[in-house]
Parts: sequence; C-alpha cells; structure tokens
Amino acid sequence: MPDPASTTASWRFALPHTTAAVPLARALVRNTLADTGAPVDGHTAELLTAELVANAVQHTDGDEPIELAVELTPDGAWQVEVHDQDPNPPAGLREPGGPTGPVAPTGADPREVSERGRGLQLLRTLSAEAGYRPTREGKAIWFRLPATVR
Repeated sequence: MPDPASTTASWRFALPHTTAAVPLARALVRNTLADTGAPVDGHTAELLTAELVANAVQHTDGDEPIELAVELTPDGAWQVEVHDQDPNPPAGLREPGGPTGPVAPTGADPREVSERGRGLQLLRTLSAEAGYRPTREGKAIWFRLPATVR
C-alpha cells in the first residue's frame, strides 16, 4: 500500500460476511469511480474487487465484516484492499516484502485449472501489482490498477 501521506483520497467500507457483499462491493467501486472520475479501467476494478470479496466470504469463517479499502493515489492509480479475519496467506500471491510487480504465472494451463483458483489468476493477470500483507485481525489482499489515458 502507498504511504498514507501520498494518498489523494481513500474510502473504507464494512461489508457483510455473506454473498451479498459481492454485488455491494462492485456497486461501491463503480460509484466511487464514477464520482471521482478516476482514470482507471472500471470494469477491471469491479471484477477484481468482486473476486477478492468473494474469496474472503468463501474462505473465511465467522460473521465478522469484511473491509473494503479503496485508494486513489496521486499518480491517478487505483488501489483496492480487502481485509478478512483469516491470517493464512492466499496461495499464489507474493509474500509481504517481496519484489514488486505482478507475480509470475503458475504455469498451469487455464483449460486444466479447476473452477477454484481462477480469481487469483485473474488478479495476477489483470492488475499492475497484487499481493497481501498480514494485519492485526488477519490479512489484507490488494491490487493496483494504473491510470489510463482518456
């Protein structure tokens, strides 16, 4: 995540720990992008946010809210974090403090990948950067989309 002093604007939303969180997260990202006029690919932002929220709902126990944090950085990039209560790292994402940039593909043929695991494959493929970090309550999985030319 960027240094808080370099953040242009940020929003935080508490989402229910149910499948209703997925369309809600998409709508929040869509409306926030529209309200700010952020120069990023809104369809990709919605898709990746929905994948992260769906993973948080599916792979974490309990009924604690899932937190969605959205940041518009000074360079016009869009950064999204999804916080959940599970401290276990997600498979296939770079560990904290690792090199920056997208994670190398797993080498698996997408036609041979099961229905599970495609969300993180999309995240690695469509974002400029993606990763996770431990938090006091569990972990945050994040992605960054660059500003696009309009």
